[in-house]
Amino acid sequence: MAVLCMQSTAFAQIHQMEHRDSSVTMRSYQLDPVVVTGSGHHQRLKSTATPVHVLSGTEMREQGITTLDGALTRMMPQMSMAPSSMGTFLRLNGLGNKYILILVNGQKLNGDISNNVDLSRIDLSRVKRIEVLDGAASSLYGSDAIAGVVNIITDQPTSQLVSATSRTRISGEGQLTESVNVDVYSHGFGSYTSYVHDQADSYQTNHLEYVKGSDTETQETLAPLFTGYRSNVFGQRFTWSPDKHLALNAGISYSYKMTDRPDTRADIGGGTDYEMRYKGLRWNVGGVYQFNRRNSLQADFTVDKFRYGKEYDVETKNNAVGDYVQSKKQRLMEGQLKAILHLTRQSTTIIGADWRNDRLKASSGNIDQDAYTLAAYAQHEQHFLGHFTATVGARLTHHETFGNHFTPKAVVMYAPGDFRFRATYSAGFRAPGLDELYYHYFSVNRGKPQIIFGNTDLSPEKSHYFALNAEYRSDRMTVGLTGYINRINDMVVRQNIDIDDTRMAMLQTEFPEMTAEQAGKLERYSLYRNSDQGDVKGLQVNASVRVIDGLDLSANYVWTYARTKSDGEWTVLERSMRHAATVSANYHRSWRGYGLNVNLNGRMQSKTYYPGYEDAPGYGVWNLHTTHTIDLTRQVLIEPSLGIDNIFDRVDRRIDSNLRKYALYNPGRMLVVGLKVKFKK
Repeated sequence: MAVLCMQSTAFAQIHQMEHRDSSVTMRSYQLDPVVVTGSGHHQRLKSTATPVHVLSGTEMREQGITTLDGALTRMMPQMSMAPSSMGTFLRLNGLGNKYILILVNGQKLNGDISNNVDLSRIDLSRVKRIEVLDGAASSLYGSDAIAGVVNIITDQPTSQLVSATSRTRISGEGQLTESVNVDVYSHGFGSYTSYVHDQADSYQTNHLEYVKGSDTETQETLAPLFTGYRSNVFGQRFTWSPDKHLALNAGISYSYKMTDRPDTRADIGGGTDYEMRYKGLRWNVGGVYQFNRRNSLQADFTVDKFRYGKEYDVETKNNAVGDYVQSKKQRLMEGQLKAILHLTRQSTTIIGADWRNDRLKASSGNIDQDAYTLAAYAQHEQHFLGHFTATVGARLTHHETFGNHFTPKAVVMYAPGDFRFRATYSAGFRAPGLDELYYHYFSVNRGKPQIIFGNTDLSPEKSHYFALNAEYRSDRMTVGLTGYINRINDMVVRQNIDIDDTRMAMLQTEFPEMTAEQAGKLERYSLYRNSDQGDVKGLQVNASVRVIDGLDLSANYVWTYARTKSDGEWTVLERSMRHAATVSANYHRSWRGYGLNVNLNGRMQSKTYYPGYEDAPGYGVWNLHTTHTIDLTRQVLIEPSLGIDNIFDRVDRRIDSNLRKYALYNPGRMLVVGLKVKFKK
């Protein structure tokens, strides 16, 4: 993904023009979109002093992408994903989920499963664009924004219309996505209704595993590499603008997801007695009052509830089929107030405050705790001497458990002509999670017991992020180069502790429900602790060019060196990778009543590091997708699509064992077909 620019297809036109959807000849892109994440207020991408990556909804659909993890990994080489029954393990520039702040329209998305984000709660059919900010961003966004921020901006049309859109995508391994949107807008009132169903089957790339304790003897297993699921998300959003000064909004979203894993069998291992069930309910209200064209006040309030547990589909000693045992329940409440002021023609000042309350109740972790955070922040952006822009900002955060913390930010940009030169410093802050503080966790998964202890003596994590960026942008080409260093102090890690007789006696006292058989299989337990330091260095190179009208190319490369130091010894961060690249070629041509789009994209990455285990090998996966847009009438548009995922059938077929770790979860070459139908009045 090109730094500070759209993907290569954005070069089709410099300015975006709004046209009716039913005309295939009026397809256009925006080279310089309005973004909000980097600076905290709306401004053109080329004008923002803080580097931001933008993925447009149009680009995602042209690549046949229907999930958020697919969009990020296919189009941004600095991001990687590892799917599992416990959510999606997301990494950005070497750092994992808990350091990445996920926002929906500027409000935090709650709900993690063992620190893995449940990205299935995002309805990608409603996404207008995704803005990604690299590096610490705590001065604007508070805790958790050490690796960066992913802000998902949803679409809400404001032209006089009534429309209904259906999108279907079918692929191999039972993959099916079906979404339906109904939009109504009239005289300042908007109603936006959406429903999406997403499903996939569990699959293996090798049905064998090594017998425990052997490197040669194998046996069959049911354990999937990818865990199947069934997911449903319903959303409703209302907007109302009674006059030119006031805009109000309210929305609600409900999500339900169930895994679909192989059941336990007596003749073969790897099955499970239960499925994981997840439910999420999120609602928000907000508004913007614009005093005049240059000054406004914004307020938002969000409540996000998320829970998950085990629903048994195999009868066990303690549970019947259909029994549900809740594992974890979370609730986020957040209120935000922000003033955006243009006190002079050459400046923008932001003053804001927010309150947040996190609550966690986990039966398996023996937790019922909550913590609040209060914060005030200010940022001032000043243009001076013609080509210079400077931004300074700071946040003062008071955390109920960890007291006060100050996080500053400073950015300067020099922009002569088509060039941009940027220098960034920003501080990050992350309060340890309630699970890291208070966990008293015991569970058994596929016969393997696991014990985790929290630690109330943990210190908050702090970071310092430095970056230099140079960019050249013309009407037909963009080239960008970014180098950065991200230093994290007091990283919270999970330390594995070997068990001796004394420790085993302590564990049996702490967890009397643990049987003698389970205790005999337990080799170690885990304790959260602060390591000494984390250190991430990286380089990003991005290039996009419009070769001829209708043909656009892009290539993006990242080098990342991520380490952590504990007890004086440096080790590579788990799941980090040294090299990754994405490439894309997009061709579009329109004839009367018909439009053709052909997209070829690929992702290549080097091996993924798993310290203490076998590293996962590198790979290269290429995908081809074609879209055919047909105007039937002025009110009806159909858009069939056809493509091939993983053209060269790249698959990791290694035999599974306790030492096997994976980076490529693709099942192999698959045909992809889709259909979009839109009615508009």
